[in-house]
Amino acid sequence: MNKLSVVIITYNEERNIKRCLDSVKSIADEIIVVDSFSTDKTKDICTEEGVKFIQLEWLGYSEQKNYANTLAVNDWILSIDADEALSEELLDSVKKIKDSLNDNAVYSMHRLTNYCGNWIHHCGWYPDTKIRIFNRKHVNWIGKFIHETLKIPDVFEVILLRGDLLHFSYYTKEDHYRQIEKFTTLTAMEAYENGKKAGIINLFFNPAWKFVRDYFFKTGFLDGKAGFDICRISAYATYLKYSKLRNLSK
Repeated sequence: MNKLSVVIITYNEERNIKRCLDSVKSIADEIIVVDSFSTDKTKDICTEEGVKFIQLEWLGYSEQKNYANTLAVNDWILSIDADEALSEELLDSVKKIKDSLNDNAVYSMHRLTNYCGNWIHHCGWYPDTKIRIFNRKHVNWIGKFIHETLKIPDVFEVILLRGDLLHFSYYTKEDHYRQIEKFTTLTAMEAYENGKKAGIINLFFNPAWKFVRDYFFKTGFLDGKAGFDICRISAYATYLKYSKLRNLSK
């Protein structure tokens, strides 16, 4: 019988972490939370829930997640973010495959995002498929600044599970703006380190195309006002990324 370690990294996730923990309790043989010294009630909530709670200074997304994986007793990992939760259908899917996990496979799931109280099915935000169950002996996280990804052997099969990973991303538009301010800085730094540059065309054409593509071609308009807000702010994020990259190049 396979045992599954659920691994989560946190920083100030008091409004999300209990929902996340509740969603995985029935499939987790252990739950590990590696926290970057939260200043809210994250530690108190995790302690009350009886998880293995470790605090560690921030190392970066990939290194933090890889370190957290080393703390697991089991090789099979379910890596989930604090602002995510398994839907009932996805939970059932994991229960069904848990005892027959394939050592030469990883397991993916569609992620459905809740934006300011609205489930987003378009805008390029869905299905947003993520690989989240893997054997740490064969798979690890890579990526220096942001966009951490899993390094998986080419011969491995990717098996898609039924059900959605529910992502509670932004409660307000202000949350969204704060996030893009942070992420565009990291993305620009990563691009700069990789020798990329941004021209005037990137500053103006790319944001406009981003909006047109997501709102019209990826049917963001079907998500109503939330879809419009997402596409507009995403276009602004594209502008910020290239603007910050130009400043770094100078």
